[in-house]
Amino acid sequence: MADQILTAGSIITMDDANPRAEAVAVSDGKIVAVGSLAECHAALPGAEVVDTKAAALMPGFIESHGHPILSGVATQHPAYSISPWDAPTWDDVLAIFTKAMDSTDPSLPLLFNGFDALLHERNIPDASVLDAIFGDRVALVADNSGHGVYFTTALIKKNGWDVNPPADPVGGSLSRDADGNLTGQAWELPGLLMVVQPVMNQLGGNPLHSAMLFYKLMASYGITSTSEMTYNRALLPAYEAIAQMPHNPLRISLYHVSTEDGCELPVDSKISTDLLVKGGIKLWADGSPWIGNVAVTFPYLETDATKRAGITNDRTGDKGLNYTRTDIDRILDKLVPSGSQMSIHINGDLGLDMVLDAFEHALTKYELLGTKHGWRVEHVGAGRRDQFERAGRLGIQISMSPFQFYYWGDLLDGQMFDSKYGSQWQAFRDAFDSGSPVAFHNDGAVSPPIPMLNVQAAVTRRTRSGALRGENQQISLHEALLAETLNAAKLLKREHLVGSLEVGKLADFVELSADPYAVDEHKLNDECTVLGTWLGGQRIDLDVFMNAGQAVPAHEYKDLHTHAHASHRC
Repeated sequence: MADQILTAGSIITMDDANPRAEAVAVSDGKIVAVGSLAECHAALPGAEVVDTKAAALMPGFIESHGHPILSGVATQHPAYSISPWDAPTWDDVLAIFTKAMDSTDPSLPLLFNGFDALLHERNIPDASVLDAIFGDRVALVADNSGHGVYFTTALIKKNGWDVNPPADPVGGSLSRDADGNLTGQAWELPGLLMVVQPVMNQLGGNPLHSAMLFYKLMASYGITSTSEMTYNRALLPAYEAIAQMPHNPLRISLYHVSTEDGCELPVDSKISTDLLVKGGIKLWADGSPWIGNVAVTFPYLETDATKRAGITNDRTGDKGLNYTRTDIDRILDKLVPSGSQMSIHINGDLGLDMVLDAFEHALTKYELLGTKHGWRVEHVGAGRRDQFERAGRLGIQISMSPFQFYYWGDLLDGQMFDSKYGSQWQAFRDAFDSGSPVAFHNDGAVSPPIPMLNVQAAVTRRTRSGALRGENQQISLHEALLAETLNAAKLLKREHLVGSLEVGKLADFVELSADPYAVDEHKLNDECTVLGTWLGGQRIDLDVFMNAGQAVPAHEYKDLHTHAHASHRC
């Protein structure tokens, strides 16, 4: 690529030492100067000046916690998304069901992802409900939480489960009636895999192309780096293939699931670590607030909303934990000596106390306190100020989920939990005040990958309805943008390469239609849209990227559906 000097209405660097610039000079995919046009000319004499025509040029957004391949195969063709942002009402969901049945060969199964009892305001379906819609079609409806799946009687019969129902797998379950017959519901990863894996291989289509569609979606919202938080080795060929596509728009950090043997070992790949790198190891300490299996110290309320979602308090508290403290200590003792960055999913405050206890014990035992270990906690919906302060003292980084507040905030505050707790869900101000790096994520496909919407929600503390909740947890626009750029890079341990526009870093940019600092904070997502992205000094052409994927034979990645679903999402 030829040397270039890029200009825009304004260049926002996210570097506090040099916050604004007139131009940025790029050579060999890296930034060689940031400053005035004259300074950039001096650094690259004779370089072409390219006016991006963007109102603002920023570092590319970074998704600190994602699942790009799983999100693609779960929501893109031949699967269908019925998530509340794609289908806000149950009538919208029914319309997608009808379209799918009308446009798909009846001999093929149907897979839908994104049902949410709370937001769709419907009871969790079982076979009797789905049979009334799909008749004798094999159909599966996956819960948006990633912790449940619902299916028709036709699937039960196809598997012979009407005659010989299987036993519950270890760590999962299938719902049954009083006579022991399956009712068309399965829970947690082992239960989901029993139901979903055989169907995924029958869907048809090209799973790699489905994954690339989600890459395209992420790039269209300005993301240039992301993570795979449920990596297993079987996914590596697909990630390598996409990394080599022309105009690949994303850099990927892989977080290996702790349940796979050898998860602490390096990734053996010939792809440049600039594009594909081992990040760390991922564990799940509790479940999902939307289905009621989180480790919280306070109860769910008994309301119409929680009843629809089948939420009771018999799976919360320490019953919401996936591990005992002894379990986590044992896992950390096995993995920490490898030098791996540790990452743990935890939503509940009770669970976060246990995770912090275990982290502090291991950090002390292995003499890592005060080092740049980069250990992370994920989601932390019910996290408290004292817990975030403790995380800061331990050097533990915080990856937060603004989408939980934005989409579910009206339910969390007063319908799921007492307002004392629900209004404070995703306590942004408390987390930032801890001094620990705080990043935001969307956990695709649990929510759409829209960084600017995260920023808007965190700055305004306004939910999807426009309601103001937990005003005391508002943060500044600059803090929120850091959470999508430099702070997110820190959580991925990539701040030396991306996250801000500084000399020596990779030339990854997002072009914006407006300067976010000049826009009404309540209209950020509408008025500050993404015009395009750059990766390594190349402006990404998503059509070229997708066309390259069309040339890949589907049979080469026919098992990708199965491999992608072999780990929890979120």
